[in-house]
Amino acid sequence: MAAPDIAVHSRPDVLAAAAAARLLTRLVDLQAAGTVPKIVLTGGGVGIALLEQIRETVARDAVDWGEVEFYWGDERFLPPGDPERNETQARAALLDHVRIDPAKVFPMGADTGTGPAGAEAAAEAYAELLASKARPEDHGPVPAFDVLMLGMGGEGHTASVFPHSPAVYETERSVVAVHGCPKPPPTRVSLTLPAIRRAAEVWIVTTGEAKAAAVAMALSGAGEVAVPVAGAQGRRRTRWLLDRAAAAKLPRDLVPPIA
Repeated sequence: MAAPDIAVHSRPDVLAAAAAARLLTRLVDLQAAGTVPKIVLTGGGVGIALLEQIRETVARDAVDWGEVEFYWGDERFLPPGDPERNETQARAALLDHVRIDPAKVFPMGADTGTGPAGAEAAAEAYAELLASKARPEDHGPVPAFDVLMLGMGGEGHTASVFPHSPAVYETERSVVAVHGCPKPPPTRVSLTLPAIRRAAEVWIVTTGEAKAAAVAMALSGAGEVAVPVAGAQGRRRTRWLLDRAAAAKLPRDLVPPIA
């Protein structure tokens, strides 16, 4: 794994706009090379703000959205269309406003009345879907995602892989059900760290002073069991996109000029 790239922006809104521009550029480049980009979306305030920034810029029309595959890194196991679902928020922020191909949008399963037990079946179904989309050259049970975006929590969780949880110890499955999450809702479906590490590029996008300690630990060699985001690394690139507050506790030699 290559050393992480770190970019620090002055404010959350500047970060969201800059990350949106980076993603648009990456999508255009991939499509120019004849690739159908495989993108993994994240939820949370900055993840959704990034999609809203794309929606609002005329540069969005440089992308052929019908030739992009969309996946999710984790999902709240709630009823279809629930406003707290990452899928629902992503559709409202961007996907409902561009010409996507519905056959290339792959949300994680929702609670259709099963309750928490249904998350196990949803995780298995998503793992099977990912396996069906993996090509021989991907050398694994998931596609080699081009860009996999993640947020993180103040205690260092990413996707829905929490510190010292069963999910952080998972080494074989690509997708797991997560029960008893320390923040609501308690039941979720999530990619595992081994699946995340199959991505070509992992982008960790986060803001706020509450994240600063975990950011510093992850970038200073912390173990993934205690700080799961430390284990979120791309095969070719791991990109940390931070605001000034989230970068506040990084060692000086790791902090680039602030944009």
